[in-house]
Amino acid sequence: MKVTVFGDGAWGTALALNMLANGHQVQLWGAFPEYLDEMSAKGENYKFLPGVKLPDDLLLVKDIAEAAAGNDMLLLATPTQFLRGVLKKLAHCFDPATPVINVAKGIEVNSWKRISQIVEDELGAVDFTDLSGPSHAEEVARRVPTAVVAASQNAASAEAVQKLMMNENFRVYTSRDVVGVELGGALKNVMAIAAGIIDGMKLGDNPKAAMMTRGIFEMGKLGEALGGQRSTFAGLSGVGDLIVTCCSGHSRNRHVGEELGRGKSMEEIQTEMGMVVAEGVPTARGANALAAQLGVSTPIIDEIYNIIYRERPVREAICALMNREAKPED
Repeated sequence: MKVTVFGDGAWGTALALNMLANGHQVQLWGAFPEYLDEMSAKGENYKFLPGVKLPDDLLLVKDIAEAAAGNDMLLLATPTQFLRGVLKKLAHCFDPATPVINVAKGIEVNSWKRISQIVEDELGAVDFTDLSGPSHAEEVARRVPTAVVAASQNAASAEAVQKLMMNENFRVYTSRDVVGVELGGALKNVMAIAAGIIDGMKLGDNPKAAMMTRGIFEMGKLGEALGGQRSTFAGLSGVGDLIVTCCSGHSRNRHVGEELGRGKSMEEIQTEMGMVVAEGVPTARGANALAAQLGVSTPIIDEIYNIIYRERPVREAICALMNREAKPED
C-alpha cells in the first residue's frame, strides 16, 4: 500500500519505519521544508528520533498536495494543537475516499474536541481510525515488542489498519470504541504529569500507585460521560498507556511533572523543552473544562489544572487530594 504520514515527529517517523518494514511505500511530510532537507542530509530525524537511521526508501515530501495524492491511506501524526491548521491545507487536495488514521493524542484547546471531531470539521465524514496504546516511538523505531489498538466505528477499517501495521514486533488489536480509545490516549497524559510530580518530589511508590489507580478510575468515569465505554479504559489505550507513560523515562508528560515536582515553573519547563510537545499540558485544561460542563468529579485532573494554570504549589495540591471527604472506593 501507499501511505503518507503527516507529521515528522518521533511517532510519525517510527510508524513510517514500521510500515516500511512491512513492505509498504511510505512518504513522510513535515511542516518545515528546511528540516526535511536536514533529515535527508543527515539520514536521521536527529531532533525527535536521534540515533535511528532513516532508510533510503523513506520518501521525504515537502509539498502537501504531492504528499496527499494517490494514497491508499493517510496517517495523521501532527500534535493535536497544530492539527487543524494542517487539515485546512490538506482539505484542498484530499481525496475524501481515502481512509484516515490518527495517532496523535490530545484534546483541542478552546473547542475541547477530540481528534476525530476535528477531522470531521475539516475533512468531512471520512473513514476514520484511531491508533493508540502503550507505544513509545523510541522503542517502536528499534523494533521492541509493542501492542496497540486500532479503533473505528467500521470494523473493516480497523482490521485494514491492523493488517497494514501488524508484524512480529508490533501487535495491533481492534476496537469499535473510537471515543474511549481517543480519550484514553489523551487523559493518561494528564495522569503522567501527576506521576512525574510524585517522582520529582521523591515521594516514593505508595502515592504513585494510588494516583495511577484512582487516575484510571477518573479517566473511565469522564470517558463514559463523554460517550466512551468504561471497559475500554481497562485496555491498551487506557491502563496500558497509563502505565507506560507514568513510569517511563521517555515520557514528555512525566518529564513536565518531574520538573514541576522539583520546583520549576511551567514557563521555565516549556522554554527548556523547545519544540518538543507535552500534550498533557493543554489536555489538563480541556479535561478540566469538560468535567465541569458534565458535572463529573475529577479531583486529580482538577489539581493538575490548578498546578499548571493557577500556579498552585504541588504540596498544597497533594494535601487537597488527601484531605477530600471520605467515601467508598467505587
